[in-house]
Amino acid sequence: MMYDTKEITWAAQLACIFEVCAKKPGNVHVEGAFSDSNPFDFFAGAVAMGTSFQRLDELSVGELVLCCIKDKSKLTSTNVNLGILLLLAPLCKAARSCEADGSFDAIRSSLEGVLDNLTEGDADCVYEAIRLSGAGGMGKVERYDVSQAHAGIPLKQAMAEAAHRDSIAREYVTNFSVTFEISLPAIWEALNKGLSMRDAIVQAFLTILSEVADTLIARKLGITEAAKVSKRAAEVLKTGGLYSATGKAAMRKFDLYLRRIGNKRNPGTTADLTVSGLFLYLLDCIHKGALPSLIKRW
Repeated sequence: MMYDTKEITWAAQLACIFEVCAKKPGNVHVEGAFSDSNPFDFFAGAVAMGTSFQRLDELSVGELVLCCIKDKSKLTSTNVNLGILLLLAPLCKAARSCEADGSFDAIRSSLEGVLDNLTEGDADCVYEAIRLSGAGGMGKVERYDVSQAHAGIPLKQAMAEAAHRDSIAREYVTNFSVTFEISLPAIWEALNKGLSMRDAIVQAFLTILSEVADTLIARKLGITEAAKVSKRAAEVLKTGGLYSATGKAAMRKFDLYLRRIGNKRNPGTTADLTVSGLFLYLLDCIHKGALPSLIKRW
């Protein structure tokens, strides 16, 4: 196996911590708390992941999500990392079972098998994790309602039912297309072009948001409003994004716009998708011994 559980666990926890430390527009970060959550809720969620992720070889995807949510509830009462866990659990299992060269392509190939082999037991665990978190992620839909158990329905099938309206669910049926084709390349490009780590995370966040309407915003305010937010993110990028003073000024205005009306324009799902790409990048850095130099670029 290419990656050991310690490397995978470190990468998962650090991805969560790095993401909340970067000052992303409209999100909770180290200088921007909400009335019902603050950065320390996210730090606690990241710490809580450690114990379960060390059991990566014995826990299924669904069990991993559920165990992390149970541990998180002992440290914070805020739902801060359900979406992140739904993305990281299969990614971590894929990285652990990757037998090839450990490249991103190899991890994605391994991931396809992980997703195809998800069971109804995984679905039951995820449903319970959603209920414990109090999240409306998959909600009541035509065929499946997370408020009840659904024997015989594999997790990937349940995700397919929600894929048209939930970008995290869509990852399960597209072999994590946003993670591998938008999030990870955006982080890689930003760092290669000389941005600091924190600015690269924000640049990647804006890139994802400009291309993928945020599920959390759509859930609160409708898909039309979510599309408007994505258009505004694209406009920030056109002015230079994190590469120029003009772009940074546009981002600050964008941040103020997102934080109006009680933070209902919080691009929370975009933050989750930023974490999944960041996890892959950090895993590669940790495995190659390059993380200390990356941290110096914060």
